[in-house]
Amino acid sequence: MVDVFLDLRQPQSHRLTVRLRLQPRQRQLRFRLPAWTPGSYLIRDYVRQLESLQVLQDGASLPVRRLEPATWQVELSGEQALEIRYAVMATELTVRTAHLDQDHGFLPLAAIVLEVEGERWSAHTLTFALPEGWQPFLPLPRLEDGRWLAPDFDAVVDAPLEVGPHRAEHLEILGVPHRWVSWGDGVEADHWLQQRHPTLFSDVAAVCAASCRLLGVPKPASDDYLFVLHLLEDGYGGLEHDNASVLVYGRSALESADGYRRFLQLVAHEYLHQWNVRRLRPRELAPIDYHRPPLVPGLWFAEGVTSYLDQLLPIAAGLFDPASLLTDLGEDLSRYRLTPGRGVQSLRDSATEAWVKLYMADAYAADSQVSYYLKGAVLALVLDLHLRRHGQALSVVLRDLWHRLGRWGRGYGEDDLIAAFAAQAPDLATLLPQWLGSLVDPDLDGYLADVGLILQSEAGTDPWLGLVARSEGASLLAQRVHRDGPAGCAGLMVGDELLALDERRLHTPEQLISRARPGSEQRLLIARRGTIRTLVLRPQPPQPRRWQLLEDPQASSPALERRRQWLSLEPAPG
Repeated sequence: MVDVFLDLRQPQSHRLTVRLRLQPRQRQLRFRLPAWTPGSYLIRDYVRQLESLQVLQDGASLPVRRLEPATWQVELSGEQALEIRYAVMATELTVRTAHLDQDHGFLPLAAIVLEVEGERWSAHTLTFALPEGWQPFLPLPRLEDGRWLAPDFDAVVDAPLEVGPHRAEHLEILGVPHRWVSWGDGVEADHWLQQRHPTLFSDVAAVCAASCRLLGVPKPASDDYLFVLHLLEDGYGGLEHDNASVLVYGRSALESADGYRRFLQLVAHEYLHQWNVRRLRPRELAPIDYHRPPLVPGLWFAEGVTSYLDQLLPIAAGLFDPASLLTDLGEDLSRYRLTPGRGVQSLRDSATEAWVKLYMADAYAADSQVSYYLKGAVLALVLDLHLRRHGQALSVVLRDLWHRLGRWGRGYGEDDLIAAFAAQAPDLATLLPQWLGSLVDPDLDGYLADVGLILQSEAGTDPWLGLVARSEGASLLAQRVHRDGPAGCAGLMVGDELLALDERRLHTPEQLISRARPGSEQRLLIARRGTIRTLVLRPQPPQPRRWQLLEDPQASSPALERRRQWLSLEPAPG
């Protein structure tokens, strides 16, 4: 057993101290800090925040040898108990990084607790020293002696820790206890939420129950679930765990009805992950390697399918009119159609390149990549509507995968996914690999027509320059340059200062647009790295500025009935 002690009694320093105690099993011991948190596919090198490491045995300090940036080794003097001490700076407030101040603390334990070689599958206990009036909230059982018990190191990493002078709301969903803990940056979160959304907890319970119905299960996968909400002025995000969700959302967004609906979609997304991705897990994440980035081709299913279903679950829960889906799904489809990177990067590549592309996007990223969340959600929509042509539905495939693989903890591969879809619609054995590996889009318009919907473009009014510019003081700078747009073909780069168009000085984006003349050649004067250059810009006519998802007024009665069945998340009867 490894005993972990965290001292957070100096929150104003934004620094906590950590002590690990264990009985060594060998005379040479290695230990290392994880490099990433499951669910967020980016190497974060948490070791950057670790300091003052020392190892003690029988009261004496041992020499520590660093083997890698986050890996150490010690030679032990005997079999006596070992103590590892260090400190961690906690100054970054996200769902995957550590933050500690006078108001609260949030610790993803992958960023805090060292993995000791040979002890990954050993039980770990956790104890905390907290400021007066604070208490800890984490999804682990508590022992009679006050310690929290994690059956192994994986359970430690999977236990997000929120601490502070908070109180928990208790919910029961299909007989399973749930806790909800809110922290507000500068506001009393519980009071603020109750004032603006008095039905919040009943709405959350309805979304969670709808998730269970979707999976065809009588209760949640977790036996005791924890929600942690960070209510900020602005923000959006979430991270899933086996028995918990950590959510970040903005108060300004929650002031509107649309913002509240999207908040419940975020709840649905992270809650559904307790099945899809946590227990029904890609093969490459079973077990997880906390120190190297595994390639996970199935992320399109883990995240894309979940992103598609999170918009439908609040509707299936009876909380919103189905017409709201036209807005939310339409925005996603519009973003997809307007992402040029979908013609460069396949969905499978988007998933396997997540570590070096999606989470490290720059100003040119949209031209070379597409999010597996977004394209995965579009493919999930297509698959759901394709399956309905065969009298089935995406929910049928999800239930099958859960009962055959997920509840037994068996990881799936791409072959398992293709076989599960082909079992319900045999032509998907050929179509699905094509959609995953090629740049050819499915017939989205045809599938939407099946449920009486059309995706209609809305033309822009401004000349197409392939350029997004921003004012900075008296200067106008290129913020985004489309790869094959007029500005990109002229040779413009992100960061260039736009000085003049046809010898007329530029200060604002509006001046640039108003002076552009489609079909002509214009002299664009720029400054780049202290030198003046002249480029030839050839503006084009306006391009579609967005796409709208609309009800087809000519839709047939069968199409309207298929739409009703689709929104219920169930296959067609019979």
